[in-house]
Parts: sequence; structure tokens; C-alpha cells
Amino acid sequence: MNLEGLEMIAVLVMIVLFVKALEQFGLVDSGFEDSVEDEIELATVRHRPEALELLEAQSKFTKKELQILYRGFKNECPTGVVNEETFKVIYSQFFPQGDSTTYAHFLFNAFDTDHNGCVSFEDFVMGLSILLRGTVQEKLNWAFNLYDINKDGCITKEEMLDIMKAIYDMMGKCTYPVLRDDAPKQHVETFFQKMDKNKDGVVTIDEFIESCQKDENIMRSMQLFENVI
Repeated sequence: MNLEGLEMIAVLVMIVLFVKALEQFGLVDSGFEDSVEDEIELATVRHRPEALELLEAQSKFTKKELQILYRGFKNECPTGVVNEETFKVIYSQFFPQGDSTTYAHFLFNAFDTDHNGCVSFEDFVMGLSILLRGTVQEKLNWAFNLYDINKDGCITKEEMLDIMKAIYDMMGKCTYPVLRDDAPKQHVETFFQKMDKNKDGVVTIDEFIESCQKDENIMRSMQLFENVI
């Protein structure tokens, strides 16, 4: 994979990973039929998700789409929740040439919005709703939250370097041209040159959104998978 010029590769990888997760869970099975049985399962699963109507109101998915999502989620996660170790195993299957453990950890924390150590069906649906159907502002807010590791409202070079190293570790050596050891640091410097408008050493949410909205490549990446489901 040629990474030349992809200073915002983290944004692209994040979205691609979610599409791969859809395939892993079997969530694009358009042949799934609406049925009373599936509504009963939604109510009796060990971790009881919210009513379909409530999830439909809160997310950007239809009732039928939610049933499709639930069928795939239930097949992989019979208890109704995904813990971090399971999450890591899922993503490791897509990047066997590298180590996706650290990136999966960051991604899991972004999904686990209530920080209880597990991702429920509701968490999964709401995150997916933003990434696949959300506005540009919503998607960028989600991405910023992923990069803001300590959740203090700004991205530091150290945080972005941790994210970039995790991405390069995940992708392994199968890149073209072969990446230099200092590639993650170079990408972080490029990121901050573009994003850190006032040069104070951190990137705020406003700086992040403003810079991303002016980048045509990032804007195109935000629209790639809007019609996956």
C-alpha cells in the first residue's frame, strides 16, 4: 500500500476497519427477513439492548437495518457485549502481517463510550451510525475523540504519535514504498503543521475540524461508505 501523501491515514484506516467489521459480523446480509422471532431475541438476550424503536430514534438506521445488524452482532457475541480481548481478536484477523493490538485498544475505547470495559449492541450501533450515516461534523468529532487518548479536549504530539505507531504496527511491513522507522514521527509533524493553527503544541477540536473540512481527500474519505448498509 502506497502511503505517500496520506498524512491523515488514521482517518482512512478507521473507516475501512469499520467496513471490515461489518463483513466480519455478517452485517451486510441483505437477505435477512424482518420477523417476530428476532424482536423476541432482542428482548431476551443476556445483555438486554434498548427497544428497537428507541434505537431507531437515536440512530440513523431503520428498524430492518437494526435487525440485520443485530443478527450479525448476536452471531458473534451471544452475550450481547464485546470485551476488549474479543475486539482485538476480530481486528487481528484483518491484519495478520502486523500487530493490531494497540490500535484495536484505542478503537475499543472510542466505542466504549461509557467506559465500562465492554461494547454493547447499542454502543456498536451508535458508533456505526455516526461513521456510516453521520454528518461530516459528527464523523470528525468521533475521529477527534479517538485521537484524544486522555480525553482532555486536545490532541498532543505524543497522543498522535501513539496512534500513528499503532497504525504502522498494524499494517506491518507490507507497504510500498517500504516505510522508514521515522515515518510515524514525520506524519505527526505534518499533521501538526496543518492542524495546529496557533502553534501552541496541541490541536483543539475546532482546529481539527476546520483543517479536515479544508482537505478534499479527508472529505472524500468521509463519504466512502455511507451506503454500505
